[in-house]
Amino acid sequence: MTTVLIVDDQPLQRYGFRMLLDSVTETEVVGEAAHGTEAVRKAAQLRPDVVLMDVRMPGMDGIEATRGIVAAGDRSRVLVLTTFDLDEYVYAALRAGASGFLLKDARPEELLAGIRAVAAGDAVIAPALTRRLLHEFARLVPPNANGSAQDSRLSSLTDREREILVAIGKGWTNGEIAERFVLSESTVKTHVGRVLSKIGARDRIQAVIFAYDHGLTRPQAG
Repeated sequence: MTTVLIVDDQPLQRYGFRMLLDSVTETEVVGEAAHGTEAVRKAAQLRPDVVLMDVRMPGMDGIEATRGIVAAGDRSRVLVLTTFDLDEYVYAALRAGASGFLLKDARPEELLAGIRAVAAGDAVIAPALTRRLLHEFARLVPPNANGSAQDSRLSSLTDREREILVAIGKGWTNGEIAERFVLSESTVKTHVGRVLSKIGARDRIQAVIFAYDHGLTRPQAG
């Protein structure tokens, strides 16, 4: 059973999400919040597995709320829901610690699959969409001015792990990484787990952002 906190300033939107989640046995809605401040408080109180987070809300928005929930260090993972595909709010939310995002017009089965993925510790952004997101926002967020060489987390990686991190940053799947480096997928999974642990990333999305911020990944033209 995956517990969920619904955060949206529109009552009808919250009602729709609740109706969907209550219609299946695998999810349980443990609470609702109408703004970011309430979301942070209820997340700390209820400790849901997943927080469905709207971005644009009055007062504290979804980005600040996501940052607050992640900073608390509890088990709750944030799945951002947005009306607009690839707007600057989405990228900011991911940088704040969200585990991924879906559009609000996603099909019910996509939302349920996204919740399952986030609850399991995975990211819900498909590799192709990850590449597109990085490409679209490359001009908005400059690379880390300090340079990659000065980060001790990078120096802790082996050569192979660094290669894996670069591949993750490019949005490659485990299968693509395995094929490129002639490894089994189970070996790739082991490497990915070690990379995430060493750089302090909660999931692949955070690893993608880390790789981009440290100049390991650059958007491709076209």
